[in-house]
Amino acid sequence: MYYANSPLLSDEARRKSDELAQIIASREYADWRDLRFEPHTTPDVGKALARMAIQVRHALERVTTAGKVTDTNAGARTKTRPAIRRSRAPRRSAREKAADSTESETESVTAQIAARSGPASKSEPPTLVVDPMYRGDHPTITEAISAALPGYRIVVRPGLYQEGIVIEKPLELIGESELSEIVIEATGKSVVLFKTSMGRIANLTLRQIGGGKWYCVNIAQGRLEMGECDITSQSLSCVVIHGGADPRLRHNRIHDGNGSGVLAYGNGRGTLEDNEIFGNARAGVAITEGANPTLRRNRIHDGKQTGVFVYENGQGTLEDNEIFSNARAGVTIKQGANPTLRRNRVHGNDYEGVWVYENGAGTFEDNDLRGNELGAWDISSDSESNVKRSGNLE
Repeated sequence: MYYANSPLLSDEARRKSDELAQIIASREYADWRDLRFEPHTTPDVGKALARMAIQVRHALERVTTAGKVTDTNAGARTKTRPAIRRSRAPRRSAREKAADSTESETESVTAQIAARSGPASKSEPPTLVVDPMYRGDHPTITEAISAALPGYRIVVRPGLYQEGIVIEKPLELIGESELSEIVIEATGKSVVLFKTSMGRIANLTLRQIGGGKWYCVNIAQGRLEMGECDITSQSLSCVVIHGGADPRLRHNRIHDGNGSGVLAYGNGRGTLEDNEIFGNARAGVAITEGANPTLRRNRIHDGKQTGVFVYENGQGTLEDNEIFSNARAGVTIKQGANPTLRRNRVHGNDYEGVWVYENGAGTFEDNDLRGNELGAWDISSDSESNVKRSGNLE
């Protein structure tokens, strides 16, 4: 797998003087330099994996048909037999035929590297490089965003970028190094204000360091895909979702916010999966004003208040999360809120596992609520009839 560009492999003269480079260049390979920033659920990644599988399959067939196959019989003796040659190809499934249609003839790695030294392939998005040492296309992210056309990818090299960025056109913003080495911080403004239809942010450290009432990441519309980021805020919440926005947040660390870790309000939606949400001054996740996000497999812990707070007609679906070690209840529901919780583990919180009051409601199925300081439930009389429970461990 060719994952990051290698000048040594691209330069024929240098390659000839390096024995290891010659060995690598003689091998078959799959070029993932453009795919390394793509989510593994995209069609392009799926097709690339299918091509790799086909290459491996063909290599195995070449080995099998090239000579003899050695069988070991119970470790006692070894015998050889001719390789089996099929008189006709086996019938293939429609899926195999479709996968084969994506396969091209395998080229040598040298030929492919040489081809890559020319113009970018049509499938590769136009890319701008941000480098604070003036070794890229722009020294600041704001300049790169201004210069980029919709659909561009902006690659950010290591550095401290003291700027708040506004994304108003579909773009990708990708950090190209260790996460801790690429820091964007802002005071007196949000670090990221996202207000366009689609976009992606990955592998960046984002810090809101005060200066008024601001969020670190403000998702005001559209579908932002955000992954592998470290997000903190000394002002308001780390992430806010509102205005009907429907983002995808996966594998982020969302922590030490002066407000909630994530606040969804004003019909905000979104899917939050496999995030670590911890150490926030208010709720780990707050859902209100008709917001209806989906939370799956997150770890929500060590907050200074409740783990998940659903109120003022908030909704939401919580599945397979671990909610623990928060200073109040694991989940708090009130004021007409009506979430659905399935298969969550809620434990080690300083109050109850679930606290429902002031006409709160909810559906609770197969949750593990054992091990909280004040027990599994606290449901007020005005909310008891609104709560549906089945299969929970208490």
